[in-house]
Amino acid sequence: MELTRRDALAALAGAGVVGGGGAAVLARDPFGEAGPDDSPGATTAVLPTLTAAAEVVYPSDLDGIGEFVETYALGRVADRPDDRDGLASAVREVDAAAREWYGAAYADLDRSSRDEVLRELGADAADPDPAGSRAERVRYYVVNELLYALYTSPAGADLVGVGNVVGHAGGTEAYRREP
Repeated sequence: MELTRRDALAALAGAGVVGGGGAAVLARDPFGEAGPDDSPGATTAVLPTLTAAAEVVYPSDLDGIGEFVETYALGRVADRPDDRDGLASAVREVDAAAREWYGAAYADLDRSSRDEVLRELGADAADPDPAGSRAERVRYYVVNELLYALYTSPAGADLVGVGNVVGHAGGTEAYRREP
């Protein structure tokens, strides 16, 4: 199944983040190549790490993940500096753990090793909390955001059999159909 920018925009619109003409804000990565700040340790680019995490948490038969994640993630935080900083910080923590434990950037690891990093961080079992422990922040900003984006998009909703995702057309006919 193919994920597209249109799916990401639909998920953003459904979440009330962006509508029709507001998509122009998605033109480029607001984090730049090195992350949201210029501090010495902030060399992790957000998108490669976030896309690599999506490749772990999304079903393996999906295509177009990079474009989908870029559109959704950047659109979601474009006008939300606190979320943007939280996302960037959580991504840096994932990458730092990968470098410490596996000797390479998270995005450079194979899928199995990336999965292990998230599990070793505890992101698979932690409760999401933007102000919590490292595991809780990674769960909130990385894992849950990626899953929310997928399953609120039309393509992702089809994966789980949800015919009328919140914010998408369907009307009363969608509620009268058999599942």
